[in-house]
Formats: sequence, structure tokens, C-alpha cells
Amino acid sequence: MPGAVVPCGRGADYISRRALRPRLRTAEPAATGGRGGLAAASGGRGGMSGGAGGSERPEERQRFPPPGKSRPILALRQNGLLQALVWEAGQPAGTEISEELQRAQEEWEAVEEIQSGLWGTLASAAPPISFNEALQYFQTADLSECRKKVQATVRRQGLAALVHFLFGPPRLQPQLQGERELALAMAQCGLDDNERVHMRILQTIYKKLTRSRLGCPRYGAHWEELGFQGADPGTDLRGTGMLGLMQLLYFVMDAQTLPLAHEIFKLSQHGTQNFPFCIMSVNITRIVIQALREECLSRECNRRQQVIAVLNDLYAAAFLQLYRLWKWQHKTIADSGFLLKELEFSAKKKPKQLLKSLEAYVNRCPAADGLPRPSPAPAEEMDFTGVCDPQVELEGEARLI
Repeated sequence: MPGAVVPCGRGADYISRRALRPRLRTAEPAATGGRGGLAAASGGRGGMSGGAGGSERPEERQRFPPPGKSRPILALRQNGLLQALVWEAGQPAGTEISEELQRAQEEWEAVEEIQSGLWGTLASAAPPISFNEALQYFQTADLSECRKKVQATVRRQGLAALVHFLFGPPRLQPQLQGERELALAMAQCGLDDNERVHMRILQTIYKKLTRSRLGCPRYGAHWEELGFQGADPGTDLRGTGMLGLMQLLYFVMDAQTLPLAHEIFKLSQHGTQNFPFCIMSVNITRIVIQALREECLSRECNRRQQVIAVLNDLYAAAFLQLYRLWKWQHKTIADSGFLLKELEFSAKKKPKQLLKSLEAYVNRCPAADGLPRPSPAPAEEMDFTGVCDPQVELEGEARLI
């Protein structure tokens, strides 16, 4: 209050809460109401001595707007109001003053956290992104650092190189090399919280799989429900990078494969046949990348004059085969390693058969897709593998994490 006398010495150590609370309640109006409020709220010389005194300084007019105008909370903090309260709390006063001012500081910080949370909600409310829009982003983005990490092909030496040259698949045509390098560069690109497109891809996948209209936080246990290992999906993209999310985005955004994605996701939540959906997706993408690097897809890419589209179709076809074997043969998570080996063998040695299977599924012709429902077999023979059966070694890291 202007004109009030502050007791000195021992009396200054005690100020009742009733006297302090009006000062805290009038802190914000003081910041917007002119000179008197400034003196009362700042706790500086004018406020402690009992009046504002003198004429208003230009810097005060600049920092505090005239009546009727408001300032954001962050601006008030930057302009010194909260710092002044905290400074006053540090003065040799009573314990009750420090506690009250500390509580006031915590309230201001809580308001900032609420504002931050609101911005996070707005970010998660971004519209879904299509696969083509996301692909256009990567086509124009600077991926030079990612391209440096790309190992384009698998190096073969000696007899293996000769056999591959004589009997292996044809080389990819020169005009398709750029698209191939783009796919491998995306596989080296990590999830970046500062890239809006990356976050939109993540949110779109979440909304499509859960059929929710609302977004979700960047981190949290909800990602484990989708089949990631933890609260941060970015830690599960080792070896596949953003290509892993891009293929999953294609899977849920294509009208022909979205029903399949929902069916697989539903199976992944089964009581006994459950499996981590997104982790399985990442492993299938890793198999597709390996097939691309070993030039197993060159013939199909040359025929269609496309690379990324062939990769996406092979990904969906491999997921379709996994789904059928998993469901009708009653597989569990214990069988995942062997099934992934089978998928890798099929993707590298028989990609055309897998792609035909997907085409038959899309055309709703189950009898022609080569994967009819298996007939019931005795339990002891269902998962039997003989010692003379060919062993398919899993290359790279194409195994369930």
C-alpha cells in the first residue's frame, strides 16, 4: 500500500499471510495497470519504502503496457515480475514469506506447463498424412548425412560373386538407382521430434490402427499397446529408420491393405497368439531391405519401373503370409524366429510368389493366392522340423527383437 511503513528489525521478520496474499493476488494486475502496481509488486526500493515516487521511466512504459492491454504469461516472467518475487523471497525475511513466494513461483510454472501441454495437444491434432505426401517430403529433404551411411549392395567375394554374376538376378536399371538410394537413405534416417512430418507419420499410424480420432502424446505406454517395446517408438527403428514407419504408414493408409492391417493388429492382441505388432512390422521391413540390398528384387523393379512401390507390396505380402501362418497354424511368440526365417527365404528366393499372393488377396480370390487354410494336422506333427530339413540362416538382424 502506498504510504505504508514497513517495520524494521525484529518486527520485519513477521508479516501475516493476510497482508501478503493481497500482494500476490494483485501481482498480475499490477504488471498491466501502471506505475503504482509496479511499485507494489516488484518488491524493489519503491515497494519497500512505501510509494512509487517520481515519474515513470521509459523502460517501465516499454516493459509494462498501459491499462486495457494484456501480456502473455511468458512475457511477464521475462519482464522481471516473477524474478522480483523470487528475489524478495531470497531477502532476510521470515519463513512464512519464503513459503508463500515459493508457492507463487510454483503456480506460475504450473501455468507454463499447462500452456506447453496445450501446444502438445495441438501438435497431436495435426491432420493425417498420406503416404505420397510423406514420400514427397523425403524426396525433397536433405538426406546427405543418411546417404553417407548407406551400404548399397552386399559384397560378395570369390565363388559367391561368380555364381551371383552368372546365375543371380539382373542388375537394377540405371534410371531406378536414385529411387533405390532414397529407400536405403530413409532406412538410415532416425525419428526426429523436431520434424513435423515425422510426428504426423507417427500420429497417423496410431489413429489408423486404434481407429481413434484423437492424437496421443509423443511418449507413453500407449505405444507399447501398439506393439513397440517401450514408451518411445524411435528406439525400435534400428536398422530400418523412417522406412520402417513409412511402410507401416503405407499399410494403414492404402484402402486395399487397411482391412488386412486391422486384422493383423487384432490377432496381435489375442489372448494366446499375441505378438508385438509394430516390432513384427519393423522386422519385416528389415527383411525387405536385405532383399533389396542383395538385388533379389531387381527383376520385379525393372519390370514395373518402380522401387519403393515394389518394396511396399513385398512388405504387405510378407505380413499377409505371416498372418495366415500365425493364425491358422496357431503360432505363438515362441515360433516367431522360425517364421521370420521362412519369410526371409521367401522374400529373397520367391518374391514373385509372395507378390502374387498379395494380388490375389486384394482381388478377393483366396483360392488362387497359394495360401489356402491348412488342413488340421496332428499336434505332434504341426511344428515338426526334421534334422535333414534345409536350415535357412537369417542374415543381418532380421529377427524378432
